[in-house]
Amino acid sequence: MLTTYRRILARPGTALFSATGLVARLPISMVGLGIVLLVEDASGSYALAGAVSAVGLLANAAFAILQGRLLDRLGQGRVLPVVISVWGVALALLIWSVELDWPIAATYALAAVSGAAMPSVGTCVRARWSHRLSDPDELQTAFALEAVADEAVYITGPILVTVLATAVHPAAGLVTALVSGALGTYAFAAQRATEPPVQPRTLAADRAAMPWGAVIPLTVVFACLGLLFGAAEVTTVAFTEERDTKAFAGVLLALWAAGSLIAGVLTGAVTWRRGPEQRLRWGALGMTVAMLPLVFIDSVVVMGAVLFVAGFAIAPTLIATMSLAERVVPPSRLTEGMAFLQTGIVAGVAPGAAFAGVVIDAHGASAAYLVSFGGGVVALLAALAVRLPTGASGRRTNVSS
Repeated sequence: MLTTYRRILARPGTALFSATGLVARLPISMVGLGIVLLVEDASGSYALAGAVSAVGLLANAAFAILQGRLLDRLGQGRVLPVVISVWGVALALLIWSVELDWPIAATYALAAVSGAAMPSVGTCVRARWSHRLSDPDELQTAFALEAVADEAVYITGPILVTVLATAVHPAAGLVTALVSGALGTYAFAAQRATEPPVQPRTLAADRAAMPWGAVIPLTVVFACLGLLFGAAEVTTVAFTEERDTKAFAGVLLALWAAGSLIAGVLTGAVTWRRGPEQRLRWGALGMTVAMLPLVFIDSVVVMGAVLFVAGFAIAPTLIATMSLAERVVPPSRLTEGMAFLQTGIVAGVAPGAAFAGVVIDAHGASAAYLVSFGGGVVALLAALAVRLPTGASGRRTNVSS
């Protein structure tokens, strides 16, 4: 199994940009929660803390596609240092505004600026892999590696920011996220040898057409997966709280993520006979089916076991979606195309959590797992609606090895 990963990481520069990309992505899972912990400590209001965090999340979703377009046109080495600098300054001022009790409007504004400027490092890393690898099987392994990296970020980030904010200082988690994000992104952007080539600015009529018949359904798939994730996380916390075992909420979510991480490692080590389109459909079906039993579970132990198994459908679905996007989106618009997917999953998390909260208040935690199930159903329908452009099954020919 390790031979498969060793082969792609032996390519010049790949191990370094993957590692620095991992460090640069840590803020993705730390900033939202870190803002909640900081603002709640200062104000005593979870509602206010959640609102400030949501502003940053929405701004990130709104500007991700524009950032992806700039990355394609100007290059990662020029765009990333600028956006990470803006992000770092805005986040530092946000922390300062809370600590010094500035007007709340200033905190909201700084949350919006920092959210809009947060670098799309994950899409940049995948764009580099697409540029460096020409073999679809190797690219599948690379995307699996990055899916595992994402899972590692989402497992460790919330734990790290919570421990620092509660045991050291309310701002310590955000400061750590700022430092890791800045250093990781600057180091990643400095690696110009592995950067995809800049795509020259062209007239709109001359730009390569975006295959919307594939990109829109894939974006819907990711938005529904974001809804599924957001709803399941909130519901699982409520599930443990109803049973007076809230301390185990993190354990249950970690088991869910661990199942996905293991599946991601295995996915990258296997040479698949089925193409990403078929794997996407089967993965979406698996995630949907896995959500339904959660409605009927009453034991925390059983819930942990079922969530662990359910996690095995997550990473393969995400990997198949990214692989399919890489195959159908023109190279000149690859980062932009992947940004659509990233925007979808980010935009889906908050509504999923909100919908689940409404159901929890009205009918209890178990019933709220139906929100995740519904997200899975729509994701499956969107996966079935994907239409590939002519010749999409071929390999890219303009990549470096």
